[in-house]
Amino acid sequence: MYFAALLARTEDGWEASDTELDNVETLSDLTDLARDASVDEDTVLVYIEQEDAWFGVVRVDGEEDPRIYVSDASAAARSSYGEILLTDEMLGREPGAEDEIAALEELVGLDGTEDGEPNRSAAAPADQDDSADPDAVPAGPIGELGLLADLGMSEKELLTLQTDALAEIAEAVGAAEVLESVR
Repeated sequence: MYFAALLARTEDGWEASDTELDNVETLSDLTDLARDASVDEDTVLVYIEQEDAWFGVVRVDGEEDPRIYVSDASAAARSSYGEILLTDEMLGREPGAEDEIAALEELVGLDGTEDGEPNRSAAAPADQDDSADPDAVPAGPIGELGLLADLGMSEKELLTLQTDALAEIAEAVGAAEVLESVR
């Protein structure tokens, strides 16, 4: 179960709205959604949460690139909305690396061998460590920790958020009352 909300800062304070992500397929789509909610290119926070698994915050300030924080990258990587937030840059990958990997996997069999080549994984020792996978998504938080620092939430506070993170973020930025109207 997902919940998504937009918090848009205006000259009169914050405006909150819950939002549907059905038509959001990329980070660019999400950024456009945030910019559409902005009145005068003010700050917009997009909050996405998968119940008890992870949450993410995307901050869009005018035409600047979005800034992103995800509470648990490995959990988010297993969700369609989480995958949108986990950019190649955040994961330390070359842009487009996943597309290249997918193309190579099509050329090679699903077991990682070419036609006629012996299956190397069957011959690999049982105690072989697979954790060195360069494409593995790290467990735990990832992204820009100082994302909300100028709005009243320190890096340490952001890192320690667990349950009902949106309420704590809204409280820190001064949007708790308007958030309650959309929840």
